[in-house]
Amino acid sequence: MSTPKFDVERIPFHLHWQEKAAFKETYAGALDQIVVEGQFLKPVGSNSKTVLVFMHPTGTMNLLPMPNALAAAGIPCITCASRYPHNDSALIMEKVILDLGQYIKYAKEKLGFEKVILAGWSGGGSLSMFYQSQAEKPWITATPAGDAVDVVGAKLIKADAVLQLAAHVSRAITLTEWLDPSIRDEMNPDDRIVELDLYDPKNPNQPKFADDYVAHFRAAQIARSQKIDNWVKEKLADLKRQGRTNEEYGFVVHGTMADPRWMDPSIEPNDRKGPNWCFMGEPKIVNMMPAGLARYCSLRAWLSQWSYVESRADGPKCARDISVPVLVIQNSADDACTPSHAARLFAGVQHDNKEFHEVKGATHYYIGQPDKMAESVGIVKTWLTKKGLLV
Repeated sequence: MSTPKFDVERIPFHLHWQEKAAFKETYAGALDQIVVEGQFLKPVGSNSKTVLVFMHPTGTMNLLPMPNALAAAGIPCITCASRYPHNDSALIMEKVILDLGQYIKYAKEKLGFEKVILAGWSGGGSLSMFYQSQAEKPWITATPAGDAVDVVGAKLIKADAVLQLAAHVSRAITLTEWLDPSIRDEMNPDDRIVELDLYDPKNPNQPKFADDYVAHFRAAQIARSQKIDNWVKEKLADLKRQGRTNEEYGFVVHGTMADPRWMDPSIEPNDRKGPNWCFMGEPKIVNMMPAGLARYCSLRAWLSQWSYVESRADGPKCARDISVPVLVIQNSADDACTPSHAARLFAGVQHDNKEFHEVKGATHYYIGQPDKMAESVGIVKTWLTKKGLLV
């Protein structure tokens, strides 16, 4: 049976509130004033009291296929920009969940929705898990850098369910799994360890990679992340010793798309394009391009969103605290989030009120795949109905 098609009214809105801050971390505006912008995708003629809330730490999601397709299927959606739209150089994950809390409050109190579902697509997956874990079991009162952020006092409103849609496990873990461990000197990215350089033809390790080489490569990626951690912490401590507590320091992270999976499709095999391909194109080019993950960063932002050890926005770990129903959808041709991401997120949920589905042949963005998009929308709508969440 086909799903009725709704016209969608796109209603932009903004939220603003006061938040005490020691220093300004986003461009322009008053020091203690936070302003965020969202869009309400309203299906014309739908009386649903359920809303899906889409949020990515830095993306706006307004024009992405999934929320628009769901709205066209009659399910109201809100797409939410954080205080860091399209610029994650200073992004603090703890503050992003405060932003998400304001959107959920708006959906409940101003728009009158009875059921709020967190729709975590791609990088919004671990964000949704992080938010819900802190809504159910709050404990955070400071960022990893030690700056005050009162998540406990925010009394975040719990969502009624969490969707994980082509989601990755976390920004920090994903970056670490893509981090180029061949870079020996952070100040000189051309100084490389040949045996760890996936893109150097002189590297004696070539696909198909041996298991022990992949294990060595993964350990070297974690070691590089921790090396950056140590430098960041030393830099923050040095600023504090100089009485410059509220100052920041920007830096560049080179080499952020070096994952053996992109060069050797036998590692975590799925239906993705390859070898020598990832969701942003040729991995060697993406590895050093300006738009790479974590390319431009600040000290506090590194610890909060990119540090393998320090970041709290760990999807599978946060999932342990979640009591509400969870739906995980994996796309079998995903060229960003390989199968272990969905598996780790699903395994992290400790209760049995969870469900796992795969959309065969779907890519990360569903580009040119309206049939796969429709299948995914159908899974979501059927699951919400079955769980009594579509009211």
